[in-house]
Amino acid sequence: MARLGFTVDLERCVGCMGCVIACKAENGTPPSIHWMKVLEREEGEFPYARRTFTPVRCNHCANPPCLTACPTGAIVKRADGIVAVDQDVCIGTMACMTACPYYVPYRWDGEDGGYFGKERVPYEEEKYSKFKKGTAQKCHFCYHRIDEGRPPACVESCPADALNYGDLDDPESRVNSLLRQKKHFQPRQELGTNPSLFYLTGKGGGTVGGGR
Repeated sequence: MARLGFTVDLERCVGCMGCVIACKAENGTPPSIHWMKVLEREEGEFPYARRTFTPVRCNHCANPPCLTACPTGAIVKRADGIVAVDQDVCIGTMACMTACPYYVPYRWDGEDGGYFGKERVPYEEEKYSKFKKGTAQKCHFCYHRIDEGRPPACVESCPADALNYGDLDDPESRVNSLLRQKKHFQPRQELGTNPSLFYLTGKGGGTVGGGR
C-alpha cells in the first residue's frame, strides 16, 4: 500500500489561488469552509521588497494528534496515510481542533448562505448537504479522486507545478525525486507528528520520504 505524501515548492508558487478555487469546486464547500488556503507575506523593504506565498492544508501526519484526541473515533487514518473525518461519527467535541498543533480542523455551524447572496441556489443546496452541521471540517486529500487513480484537485489545477503528491515509500515517485533535488522541511517537525507535507525551499536535497 502506498504511503501518500505531498510537496509544496515555495519557489514556484505564484499565489494564483488556483488550488483554493479547485478545492472548493471539487468538494462543493460552503463559503466558510476552507480546506486549502494560501498565506501571503511581504518581506524586505523597498526597492527589494518581495511577496511570498505559502499554501497550507491538513498535513496528514503519520502520527496525528487529532486521531488520538477524538473520543468517538471520528478521525480515521487510512492505510495510505490519508487522515479524514467521518461526519457520521463526529459529534462536534472539537477535541481534534484543540489537539492539532497546526490549527487545521474547525467546526462548521451550518449557517452559510450562498456564494452570491443569502439564498442558496440548487447546486449549493445539493453540495452543502454533504456537510453535517456541528462537525469538524478539514482537507481529506481528495480521497475520492485518489481511489479513482486521479490526483487531488489542488495538484491537478496548479499551473506552476508547485504542488505534487506521490508515494513516500517509492524511491522513484515524483515526490521523492523532488525531495532528493531540493532542500525541504516539514511543518513543525520537532513535534514528532511527522507530517506527510514537505515544503521545498531550494536546490540541494536530503533524506527521501521521512519516517512512518
